[in-house]
Parts: sequence; structure tokens; C-alpha cells
Amino acid sequence: MTELKLPAMGLVLLIGVSGSGKSHFARHHFKASQVVSSDHCRAVVSDDENDQSATGDAFDLLHYIVAKRLRRGLLTVVDATNVQPKARQALLRVARDHDVLAVGVVLDVPESLARERNAGRPERQLPDHVIPRQLRELKRGMRGLHRELKRVYLLKPEDEVTITYERSWTDKREERGPFDLIGDVHGCRAELEALLTELGYTLERDDLGRAVGARHPSRRAVFLGDLVDRGPDTPGVLRLAMGMVAAGDALCVPGNHENKLLRALNGRKVTVSHGLAESLEQLAAEPPEFVDAAKRFMDGLVSHLVLDEGRLVAAHAGLKEDFHGRASGRVRSFALYGETTGETDAYGLPVRYPWAEDYRGRAMVVYGHTPVPAAEWVNNTLCVDTGVVFGGRLTALRYPERELVSVPAEKVWYEPVKPLEAETGPGRAPDTLTIRDVLEVGGVETRLMGRVSVREENSLAALEVMSRFSADPRWLRYLPPTMAPVATSRLDGFLEHPAEAFAAYRAQGAGRVVCEEKHMGSRAVAVVCRDGGLGPFGIDGPGEIHTRTGRPFFGDPALTAELLGRITNAATEAGLWEELESDWIMLDCELLPWSAKARELVRGQYAATGAAARTSLPLARELLEKAAARGLPVGDLLGKAVRRDENAALFRDAYARYCWPVEGLAGVRLAPFQLLASRGACHAARDHLWHLDVARRLAAADPTGTLRETRARVVDLADPASEEAATRWWLEMTDAGGEGMVVKPLDAEPGTGERRDPVQPGLKVRGREYLRIIYGPDYTEPHNLERLRDRFLGRKRSLAMREYSLGVEALDRLAAGEPLWRVHQAVFAVLALESEPVDPRL
Repeated sequence: MTELKLPAMGLVLLIGVSGSGKSHFARHHFKASQVVSSDHCRAVVSDDENDQSATGDAFDLLHYIVAKRLRRGLLTVVDATNVQPKARQALLRVARDHDVLAVGVVLDVPESLARERNAGRPERQLPDHVIPRQLRELKRGMRGLHRELKRVYLLKPEDEVTITYERSWTDKREERGPFDLIGDVHGCRAELEALLTELGYTLERDDLGRAVGARHPSRRAVFLGDLVDRGPDTPGVLRLAMGMVAAGDALCVPGNHENKLLRALNGRKVTVSHGLAESLEQLAAEPPEFVDAAKRFMDGLVSHLVLDEGRLVAAHAGLKEDFHGRASGRVRSFALYGETTGETDAYGLPVRYPWAEDYRGRAMVVYGHTPVPAAEWVNNTLCVDTGVVFGGRLTALRYPERELVSVPAEKVWYEPVKPLEAETGPGRAPDTLTIRDVLEVGGVETRLMGRVSVREENSLAALEVMSRFSADPRWLRYLPPTMAPVATSRLDGFLEHPAEAFAAYRAQGAGRVVCEEKHMGSRAVAVVCRDGGLGPFGIDGPGEIHTRTGRPFFGDPALTAELLGRITNAATEAGLWEELESDWIMLDCELLPWSAKARELVRGQYAATGAAARTSLPLARELLEKAAARGLPVGDLLGKAVRRDENAALFRDAYARYCWPVEGLAGVRLAPFQLLASRGACHAARDHLWHLDVARRLAAADPTGTLRETRARVVDLADPASEEAATRWWLEMTDAGGEGMVVKPLDAEPGTGERRDPVQPGLKVRGREYLRIIYGPDYTEPHNLERLRDRFLGRKRSLAMREYSLGVEALDRLAAGEPLWRVHQAVFAVLALESEPVDPRL
């Protein structure tokens, strides 16, 4: 039995003459999706797998498929003769371009057997010279095959085969942590011992009192390289790290200083600089067996580690997403040294390419190599080399908690060429959304609904809005979704009615719903920072209040700050900061009156219509009444005029209820109804009654009366009396001029992503008179009402669900501490979906 050890992610070339059994071997040992066959590609491009004139196009297609599979990290098997070095080289270039290993499997069969097998394939008639020529090419190429490929297996027809798959040495996905990732130590043993103690590790010492290990009851350390050079005790650091790794208490990746020290210890010619002399001097005083063990340790370190199911990558100098889990010289070089621009800075040091600014991977990358004054997150990457050997600090990242722990240096052990506080360049670009993030992904992956697609033309429209009108993007972490209306009612005189909402949720298995008062204002998102200053959002100020399209609600920053101050004071009085353990909150609100934001809309559309109606219709009514008094047959016209005049008065009363004068904040009311997020937490899944209680507490704690409570009723869908009581409440509110209510399932996060009709997060049930604003003064006339009942709600409902899932996704990413561009990707998609053609009256 011959065991073939193949890479779990890599390229396998089947090599053999026509008739050697490559296709049979591939079918027997690999999944059909893993095999890329030259014959199949020839058939795809010509409808005939024997059409040799299509060979060029066929191999273009084969190389394209191989490249796509290797880019995705999939095992790929090429079923072609591959006997010519030129043919192999093209495929090996593809493997090198994607930094994967290539293995060859040679099927060595005698010429007679190959001829016999080809004779049994009447559809393929090969000239007599083909098989002998292929055999000669194969034998000539065998001499150099081991130089081309990582591993080569030679199989005879009688050999039995078993296949095992080997993961890359960098693939440690099964290691889930929790971890403590430690930045560059550089021989600072005392600081390393202090940091491990601070992290909760118990140091283990030998008879001489030297630290030879450290153990934590539930965590493991990950050393990010550069344990050696410059500092006072390189052997002590190595002894401690080697002991922890050997005991399973730590993992380690190499740094460029380990790489150089190892070459020096092995007698290679290296430049003794950057602290290498100190390490060599210190190691010279150690026993030879310790130095040999240190050499074996450093030689056995792999370039980087992929941990926790791919969620975490540890590499000394960082690593681009395309290199994660890959194996090649350039991957190792990047992991050890990073990538330079070819320039040098004012201190003569190479300028590093800022790969982290362009990073878009889902995995968190933690690294060191380039000392920084303080660890700083950039696009889900973090440099934790805070220059302990230069008098800075030794820093560790607790994962997955994302907490930084550090200890100060005892002294400046090594004078840096560049001061630790020196500017590293023009400054890192903020992790902002780019057009590539919007247009190339084709949608956004969400927890609730999977991938939500976004059209390119909608994205372009949203880009225009965002770039010209939006609030500072650092505040903009959420846009509220649109809301679907209830199904059309068939009750006499009503277009919408609570009974339809109750029936809809009952049909989908909900036991209870909450009915929330719908304030007639403008949707507003309030981001409130307790302490102001630079704040948790990286921007100076107390927060922002923005509209549902991301625009600042008030043009006057002072007015915004005053309103935010009232919310802050109310949250303090209500004890929310301590309760949530947060220094910021995000609220979903309605800001009243409607005219505060929609003044021009009211004046130009509604007031103009009302004024025209109130001017013309009474005159028409008066004339028709005179005509009727004279006995003219105008009864029908008069009745119509009377109804239109009455409807016009009702129309004016309807919008006038939501308009009143404001001066500064005098007259302004803010009605919060949901606490969206706070530091480290997304509250979308909380019970709606919890949200309403928070809103009630805020309103009660506001002495200015600006904050307004959102009234609500809970309805038991199994109790008709409960439904009737809620319906009466709705009628009382709407008869008194209220807009209506929103009915929500008591479970605040109904979307499951399962293959069934999703449950709407809320259904708005608007009052009879409010709908007069939406559909016009005469919408209640029987013929109009009947026509309007043919509303098409499907698109609106779909839009509401997609925008809701994107909003929750944005909050989830915000709570998880994901980079700003990832949060903005979901926020931007909500705005882009607003360009979809949906009846605005729904």
C-alpha cells in the first residue's frame, strides 16, 4: 500500500501518458469538483473533447479554473498529461502566484498497456508516434521533477494507494484560545515575567531561580517574535518562552531577529547590528546544549499561525489576507519583515508599506515588528510592539476580549535609531469605506438573512448622498430601516386596522405582541457620549443626532450639543451608564414636531394644497348651493363639493396637528423607543419591554420635559379581549389626532434566516385621518378607498426585512469592535436600498 501525503490546500498534478489511467485515478480518489480535466475543458470550449485544435483555449480555461480554486484555498487536481516541463511550468506559476504547494503523482505504465487502453477508446484515435513521444518526454523530465515539485510520487499499475491530507504547518484553526498575544520582547526578561504575572500566569523556576515556564489555568500565550537581541537577557527570554512552548502553555512565531540570530549561530555570514552582538555575547556564556536547543527552537518556528477557526492570525510583521494559511518564500518574508516601499525615512530606516490600511479580511491580525507609542486598531489589525527595549512598554492583547494589558520598561535598554514617539509618516488613514468595498462585494453578509444584495446603480446614488450630505462618518454607525405597513383592511371605512397585524403575527406563531405609540415626527438616531472629549468614536464632541438618511438633524452644532446634553443628564440620573457599563449609548427616536425637520415639505406640499382647497372649494360649494336654490339639477355636484370641502378641512387638521412653532429647543420633543447599542453590546435582541422601560426612565429623569415617553400595550394573541382593548386604544389615539401604532412581536429579533417567510420586525398601523395626509383629502371616498385596497406590499415588506437585517448587522459589527469600514458597509447598504423603486405612500 502506497501512502500519498497531499496538501489539504494545494495543487496536485497527475502526470502520465495518454492511457496511463489518470482520469480513472482521479475519479476513484478525488471528488469530481476537485478535478480539473483538460479533456473536459476542451469539450467545454469546442463540444468535442478530442478536438485538438481547441487545446489552446482549453488550457486557458483550465488555468483560469485552477487559479480561482487556489485563490479560494481549495485542493485542485489537474488531469492532463503534464509530461512536458513547459506544460507543468504554466501550472506551477499559478501555484506560486497563490502561494500553495504543488505535488506530482506520476502514473508509470508500460507502453503496451497504454496502447491497449487507448485501443479501447474508439472515440480517440491517436497517431502511432504519440505515446512513444510522450514516454520519452516523461523520462527526460523525471530527472528534474523533484526540483519542480514539493513532493513526487511514482506509481506502478499494480500499486494500491491510500491518500492522507496534510494541513499547512501554519494552520492551527483548532486552537481556539483564549490567548494572550505578546509583542516584541527583545531580551527584556524582567518585563516579560512582570507581564505574564499581570496576565495571571504562574511562573515556574528551576533550581537556580530562573524562569523556565509559566502556566495559566485557562489561557495560552502567543509570542509574536523578536524575543531576542538588544535587551539585557536574551537567554532568559528564550528559556522562558521555550519552556512554555514545550509544555503547551504558549505558541510562538519567528521574528526577523530570530531569523538573523539563527543564521549567525549556524555560521552564516551576517552583519552584526541592531542588537545581534548582545545576543551572541550573552549566548556565548550559556552551555552548548542550551544554544543547540535554542537553535532547534528557532528553526522550528513557522512563519505565522492561523488560529480559532481562522478568526485570528498571528504574524511578526503582520500578514495580508491573501497570505493567510499559505506557504511560500514570499509569505514567510512578509511575515518576518513586512513590505517596504523602497524608500528610507529621515532616520535611514526603510519605509514600510501600510498594508493594514488596505486590509479587508475577516480575521483579526495581531503583530509587532514596528514599534509604536501605543497599540492602535487599524482595520481589524493591531500592532502590539510598544517598544519595551526602547523604554516603552511590553504589551499583550487578550483575545477574544480585545483587552490590552501592558507593563512599563525598567529602563531604556537600547537607544533607538528613531525615537519611539517620532512621527511614522503622514499618519494612518482612517479605516473608511472605499468604493471597492461597495461595488465589488455585490452585497453584505448578515446574521439574520444571509447575503443581502445591493445593486450597483443604487450604490452610486448612495455614494452621492453620503459624500455630500452625511454627518461625520465616525458618528454614523446605524441607519434605521423602513417599516412595512399592515396588510390592507377590508373593514368598512378603513385602509389599515390593527386586526390585520394581530392576524399576521398569530399566523406566524407569535404568542404576544407589543403595540407602541407611533409618534408623528421625524426618525432620529442619537449617538450620545457621556464624557465628550475625543470619545470612544475617535472624534471630539458629545455625539450626533442624525436623520434616517445619515444627515445631521440640526444645522447648528450648539443646538445638537444642547439636546445631547439633556439626554446625557437624563441617562446619568437614570443610572444607565453604570448599568450598561458604557460611556456611550445609541438611541432610536422620533423627534417632534414633524415640522421641525419637514417645514419646507409642509409649507410647499401640504399647506399649499390645503390653502388652495380652502380657497376654492368653499366658493364652489356656495355657487352650487345658489344654483340648487334656483332649482337647477346640481344635487350630485353639490354633494360632491360638500364632501370635498369637508375632506379638505379634515386634511388641513390632520397635518396641522403635527406642526407647531419651535425656538431653539423650546417646543422640541424627543421620544426614544429603542436603545440600539452601548459599548461592547448590541441590544437589538432584547425584549421590547426592556427598551420601552429604558425610554420611560429617560423621560422621567429629564427635568426639561424634552424627552417623551413612548406609550405601549402588550397583546395576548390568544385572548380576543386583549386584542379588543388594544384596538380601542388605537382608535382613541387616532381619533385624538395620533398617527397610529407599531405592532411588534415581543421577541425583538424575529428574523431567523431560515427558509420560510421571515417575520416582520414591526408592522405600522396608521390611523384613518393620518392616512389622509398620505393618500390625499378624498381618499376615504368609497370608490377611492376600494381602489387603494389593491396595494402591492411585497416589495415594501422585502425592503423592510433587508434593511432591518442590515441595521442589526451594523450594530453587531459595532459591538464586536470590528473596523469602521465593516460597520459602514452595512450602514451604506441601507442607504443604497432606499433607492429601490417602492411606493413612497406605503
